[in-house]
This record gives sequence, C-alpha cells and structure tokens, in this order.
Amino acid sequence: RVTGVEGEEGLVRRARENAVRNGLEDVQFHVANLAEPSIAQNAWANERYDKVLLDPPRAGAREALPIIARCGAETVLYISCHPGSLARDAGILVHEHGFRLEAAGVMDMFPHTAHVESIALFCRGA
Repeated sequence: RVTGVEGEEGLVRRARENAVRNGLEDVQFHVANLAEPSIAQNAWANERYDKVLLDPPRAGAREALPIIARCGAETVLYISCHPGSLARDAGILVHEHGFRLEAAGVMDMFPHTAHVESIALFCRGA
C-alpha cells in the first residue's frame, strides 16, 4: 500500500493517472500542504506506515515530523534541496523522535548550477 501526499494538485492528478495507467490499485494520493498545522486532522496522517519517503520544499519538513514520528515508520528517506533545513530536521528526527542517521550523501543532479540534492536515511529500532 502506498500513500502519496503532495501540495500541487496537478501533480496529484498526474500521479493518479499514472497509477491507473500502470495498473496500480493499492495506492492513494492526497493534496495537502505539509506545513499547515491542520494536516494532522487528515485521516491519512493518522494511519500507520512502515517507510516514509520525504522530499519537502526548501523550508524543510519541520511541521510534518511529528506525524512521521507517530505513524510507526521504521525508515525515513529524506531528500532535500537545502542542506540547512535537512540538518535542522535531522536533529529533530534524532533528538526528539528516536531515529538514528544511517547514511547520508549528496547528488549533483544539476551540474551546471550550485544546487545539490542531499539525501539522508534515518532508521529506528535495533
């Protein structure tokens, strides 16, 4: 089962169309701004998840981290276009929510610019 949450309605529509086109049935997609305090009231925000793939905007995912911590996920893969917000959120995941940083790296996806994508893998449990 996969649940996708995206702030851009057009991208959610495309995700739904792709799921149908590829015969994926156990998927659901929602439009939501993860920086809004009211996101915790959504039904999907109160379900359990094993793994979370997080790719927030430059501001990071501070508001969504309590929901991620509460959902029961043992693994969080965090992709960031801003190393500063990733560093802040990594501290929150580790020091406030019991995750540990397993691996981190940088990908130069845009070689003709100064921008890089940072990737961090967080795990909980033994």
